[in-house]
Amino acid sequence: MKIDLPSLARKIPSRLLMPPVWVAQLATGAKSFRDNPIIGSRLLNALGLHNARQGLAHWLADRRRRRLGQALDADHAAAFRRDGFVLVPDFLSPDMFAAVLRQARDFRGSARETIQGDTITRRLALDPAALRRMPALGQVLDDPLWRRLLRFVGSHDAEPVCYLQTVLSGAVDGPPDPQTALHADTFHPTVKAWLTLTDVAEGAGPFVYVPGSHILTPARRAWERRMSMTARHTPDRLSGRGSFRISAEDLRRLGYDAPRAFAVPANTLIVADTSGFHARGPSLQPGIRVEIWAYGRRNPFLSLPFDIWRIPAFGRRRAPVFWAVCDVLDRLGLKRQTWRRRDDRSAFDPA
Repeated sequence: MKIDLPSLARKIPSRLLMPPVWVAQLATGAKSFRDNPIIGSRLLNALGLHNARQGLAHWLADRRRRRLGQALDADHAAAFRRDGFVLVPDFLSPDMFAAVLRQARDFRGSARETIQGDTITRRLALDPAALRRMPALGQVLDDPLWRRLLRFVGSHDAEPVCYLQTVLSGAVDGPPDPQTALHADTFHPTVKAWLTLTDVAEGAGPFVYVPGSHILTPARRAWERRMSMTARHTPDRLSGRGSFRISAEDLRRLGYDAPRAFAVPANTLIVADTSGFHARGPSLQPGIRVEIWAYGRRNPFLSLPFDIWRIPAFGRRRAPVFWAVCDVLDRLGLKRQTWRRRDDRSAFDPA
């Protein structure tokens, strides 16, 4: 029998090196059932591995939020604990919003775009260089309420990653946008925020959220256990990577309220825990939605006493650093870069 020694040599280091990595990932936000056979183990998840990681992450987040919530308005904290999101109409004063909108319209720079189904998402990083040209947007990111809400909902005292984001629905031929399916981003509490710069109509891809779905009820935990046992081999790629999709029937069985679509005017702020079920609403025709968009996803189990990403000067450089690293990995053939560079773009440009 002929032995392919070069092929065998390539496999040996992976088999030796990866198991410790897979074990170490249990103490991080790693969520892919396909990429980590320990996280994706049917036996271990039947014994409660996924439920244990999820339960611990939510318990720790609740502890951090009790501290971070001390600086938050009581009504906002109560609304979040009940619903999983906070809605703030007329977030900016009329003069301030006019300045933000004018600067965002005038700004052109290097963007990244990705295509999901029939939808293009465009992002321009709000890094220090961009904010020097858009000082009004910098004032938004420094706004005390913005900072308090994102840190409280995200359960970490850390700078979020912020973009000027455009969603171009129906912009290309393709299957339905996968983000229109109700889903949880990951197993642990995370934060996303949208400050709308354009009006969002009911049939123009509004943000959709299931109120109260950030709470781990017994029914939700049982559903999560069932999902975790089959996720590694599910045909749904995104569920297999740890972003569980949920059907309308399962949603009713879990006892949550009906999804709420946020058809809102410009200058509305929405901050949500996207471990709750949410989606991008369907678009009845091609359209454009522009917003200041932010997200925060930190290690759910560890909160370091000193973290350089808490410092705005460093934290606001995370997006270009992340893109640069992904570009290098793509050139090396280690990881495909799905966010393609587009120079001289405005957030308000058509597809």
